[in-house]
Amino acid sequence: MLSSIVKTLIPAAFLAAAALAPAAQLSTDARSAIPHDVQQLVVIDYRVMQNSQAAMDLKARVMPPELKQFDRALSRFTISDAVAGKAAPGQAAAADPNGPEIDQYVDQLAFALFRPKGTGKDAAVPEVDILGIAQGQFPTQDILANFRKKGVKPTLVRTNKLYPMGRTGMIACFVDPSTMIFGSSGAVRAALDARDGLSSSFLANAIMMDAMRSVDSAPLWSILDQKGTQTMMRQVMGEAGSVADFDNVQKRLLASWYAMDFQHGVKFDLTLSTGDSFSAATLSSLLNAALVYRKMSGSEAEKQALSATDISSEAGRLTIHFATNDNEFASLLQSPLFQSMVH
Repeated sequence: MLSSIVKTLIPAAFLAAAALAPAAQLSTDARSAIPHDVQQLVVIDYRVMQNSQAAMDLKARVMPPELKQFDRALSRFTISDAVAGKAAPGQAAAADPNGPEIDQYVDQLAFALFRPKGTGKDAAVPEVDILGIAQGQFPTQDILANFRKKGVKPTLVRTNKLYPMGRTGMIACFVDPSTMIFGSSGAVRAALDARDGLSSSFLANAIMMDAMRSVDSAPLWSILDQKGTQTMMRQVMGEAGSVADFDNVQKRLLASWYAMDFQHGVKFDLTLSTGDSFSAATLSSLLNAALVYRKMSGSEAEKQALSATDISSEAGRLTIHFATNDNEFASLLQSPLFQSMVH
């Protein structure tokens, strides 16, 4: 079950690492550039990820292909020779004649999965689109000057300038000197419409804003809306999700949020909001039954992990808490259960 959660929540473990990481919070400008209908938002401390070998190893195991495309696009987007030889504070000077990659300047990285306008049964748009948001101290003047030097003309969306991200097929826009949004043309345009007030933004999504306030002091966190939460729980429950009790309860799932901390071992806390105590208690009973069943057939590492998992409910909320030490977590990553869920 824990492996299922790690897989279906757009894995965050690969993005977390060692001690004393600052909170991964989004600025108001970044939040205003996220469309209203967010299904899931994942926010991480990018420095922590890049500086942890354990995090990078786990990333290679579980990062979904869709997000790997964004990761590659960010790492390959160079500032070019306009700033060749320069580097961000504390970073070594770049040897690449095309200049240092943009990701050297990234402090926080977010992925927003949202439903575009017109999404529906017969719509010709994707059910969910993905927007990347990078925050940091970018040398925007040097970047834009280099584009001009190379004769790269931006695409204008009102006063916003959109630039190609090399050969990745994605485009990028600096909405302010410290915030870059990137993704497909449709995703970036939808973000700019939200930021410019032509459509509703994440700031007007009261349920998701409330969920965010519960976790955004963590170095790594994520929130899911009702549909995202229901989808995640169906995948987590597997065959157990076919029981009538779960079918009734899943309709009452409203939202969910989680945070991860690797400061002292591994800690994972997930909260699901159901709106009423009976639904939360029923779901808690179903999950605890699934946990007991898995303990009977799992490997030793899986049994240890499941023993370190606590499921409880109170006041219309279900909580799942997992904590273990680094060695036991490393063993879990090698277990048949984990391998079956990430491949």
